[in-house]
Amino acid sequence: MPMTFATDRGDAIPLHVVETGALKDWLAGQLPRVATWVQTSGFKAELGQAAIIPAEDGSIAAAAVGYGDASARNRGRFHLAGAAAKLPAGTYKLVTDLDAGTLEPEVLGWLMAAYAFDRYAKASGIKARLVAPEGVDAGRIETIAEGEALTRDLINMPACDMGPVALEAACVDLAGKHGASIDVIRGEALIEQNFPMIHAVGRASDQAPRLIDMRWGDLGPKLTLVGKGVCFDTGGLNLKPGASMGLMKKDMGGAATVMGLAQMIMALGLRVQLRVLIPAVENAVSSNSFRPGDILTSRKGLTVEINNTDAEGRLVLADALAFASEETPDLMLSMATLTGAARVAVGPDLAPYYSDDDAMAAALDAAARKVADPVWRMPFWTPYEKMIEPGIADLDNAPSGGFAGSITAALFLRRFAGEATRYTHFDIYGWNPTAAPGRPKGGVGMGARAVLEALPGVLGL
Repeated sequence: MPMTFATDRGDAIPLHVVETGALKDWLAGQLPRVATWVQTSGFKAELGQAAIIPAEDGSIAAAAVGYGDASARNRGRFHLAGAAAKLPAGTYKLVTDLDAGTLEPEVLGWLMAAYAFDRYAKASGIKARLVAPEGVDAGRIETIAEGEALTRDLINMPACDMGPVALEAACVDLAGKHGASIDVIRGEALIEQNFPMIHAVGRASDQAPRLIDMRWGDLGPKLTLVGKGVCFDTGGLNLKPGASMGLMKKDMGGAATVMGLAQMIMALGLRVQLRVLIPAVENAVSSNSFRPGDILTSRKGLTVEINNTDAEGRLVLADALAFASEETPDLMLSMATLTGAARVAVGPDLAPYYSDDDAMAAALDAAARKVADPVWRMPFWTPYEKMIEPGIADLDNAPSGGFAGSITAALFLRRFAGEATRYTHFDIYGWNPTAAPGRPKGGVGMGARAVLEALPGVLGL
């Protein structure tokens, strides 16, 4: 089903949004037979509940969905989407006094609940379609849903169909859709043009490593998005166990998320000079794989001791960040499925981020609450810098000891971002392990909607 609003042709089914505390008054305002029917059906206006109200001829006259109370709503998000999943196919029009600010994330969740990844088997999201409520920016919401769908599709695609070649093709398609320019450096040209760590990580694959560089817009502040595009991560010679390798098709989730965000930015016409950099590689195993103990020299000139070939994402990002910083953009963000430590710290729902910019952090936190895209600030804890300095080289890609893994990875990246650049790094998961309202199991965007909401204030747009 399309992730768009339905057109109101006058036959949309009224859908009443009822809080638990308002249920008694709402029932009192209904016809006696309706009130009796709703009560008999067990409807208590709790979150996720839905009640169908039949007409005398057996058709659907109206419906009601529960909106719980504030305490219950604080335990989750996209509550209307949870109830919408229980409604039969049809077109519905909300009857509610909720304000537009409350409704916008709710109806976005409804659109996102229509998503299904159906490339390889039949699948469908919710079948109930919604008419855009008055007062919400329907076009913006549909655009955000489209960007989210792009991110989900890319992450859900198996590596056999989403390797570096296919990821490049997806970027070319996105660029063509919005009139963006694109340049790609592939294979041995990475060595010639000084991207040694991107080349080292990806050289063992049959699909050549590459750096994808997309640009859009020629007015406004310079915004650079860098996304980790490791299309599959075996762990390299430090081979992952099978259980840890099963979800590694999602290791390009950072690239997928910045592409979804770029889609939103371009479709909405934000007044920025947008640049998207994606190092696209497969961390494969072959006779020419990079090895534990190797020392690589990065684009920036810093040397890196390889203590674990499974800590490869920070290597490809480092060269891309160094390249991006040479232009000194007004704002640079990186997104990556970088560390398991981040998942241990905050779980799969929160998008942890690192920033030395208090204004950026405040804007992100406020935006995240507004658009129901939770983020959590983590510390660039400078005293841990010594943990990424092995002595034999400038930097260590995988410090021993097991402490602060997400923080040390972020500190590693900060070394390449350039001191003159406002830099924020997201260590995302990119996967929803359990189906939830508006978020089916599988690939998912994290942090992109919060960033989009924060950008105008942060960049003075």
